[in-house]
Amino acid sequence: MGLGKDIWRIGVVQAPADQLAADGLEDCAVRWVDGGRAFSFLADPFGLWRDGALHVFAEAYDYRTRRGVIEHLQFDSGLQLKSRRTVLQEPWHLSYPFLLEAEGETWMIPEAHRSGALTLYRAADFPSRWEPAVRLELDTAAIDPTLFRHGDLWWLAYSPDGTQAEKQGRLHLAFAERLAGAWTPHSGNPVRIDRASSRPGGTPFAFEGSLRLPVQDCSRTYGGAIRLLRIDELSPDRFRAEAGPPLAPPASAGAFQDGLHTFASCGPVTLIDVKRIDRSPAGLAIEVARRLGR
Repeated sequence: MGLGKDIWRIGVVQAPADQLAADGLEDCAVRWVDGGRAFSFLADPFGLWRDGALHVFAEAYDYRTRRGVIEHLQFDSGLQLKSRRTVLQEPWHLSYPFLLEAEGETWMIPEAHRSGALTLYRAADFPSRWEPAVRLELDTAAIDPTLFRHGDLWWLAYSPDGTQAEKQGRLHLAFAERLAGAWTPHSGNPVRIDRASSRPGGTPFAFEGSLRLPVQDCSRTYGGAIRLLRIDELSPDRFRAEAGPPLAPPASAGAFQDGLHTFASCGPVTLIDVKRIDRSPAGLAIEVARRLGR
């Protein structure tokens, strides 16, 4: 029963991803979001703009229940938070609500590896109602699934289920002609083995003529930093990439300097999360109370 608990906080950085890739996060203006009561938090933010409003979806987690749900946060054009509510929950833990607009629809593909499945949800009534549309069949239960288009194919980057070393230090890929599949795992899986630069952590984007995939540096701690993986070669039978230096939390993160594990491009802004590790006795008391209440 560990005493340390990761407490995450999300922020809206007022700069596009390519600018941050060039200049870093240190002195950027950030609109930070309160995570709620003690020992609960928001993490894994992804978003899109619609009708002048910024719609952010994030994992909401409480250590009292240890089950994540997906919340929607709406900001106005001045980045003032206007509303916050739960929009997707299942009997299992949900996190990493990766968003995509494609094929005339709005999609979400949250991580749900504890259910043993990966499901692509369609917005039935954006942003509040989501319906399961497609179950993706892969070579493993997918962790932090990240969709992107490259060439004439859809690609999915993810980490495998397994040991902590495998979850945090291996990168798998799969490809398909359509979002609905069929999906084919890459012949080289795992295409990358490196705890410092393998687990996906955000939205792929173009920078300096190449595709950059944000990945987590878990070499020191889970989600310790973000690195941008420059993809130099990607095909159904080839993969070659090089990781950039770690991106540290901005100075305005204050006490949340122990990690950064999401970097999601969203037009003129970038969504991030930062963490602090709480080692107080109060966290242990919550764990004891939860176990006694089973």
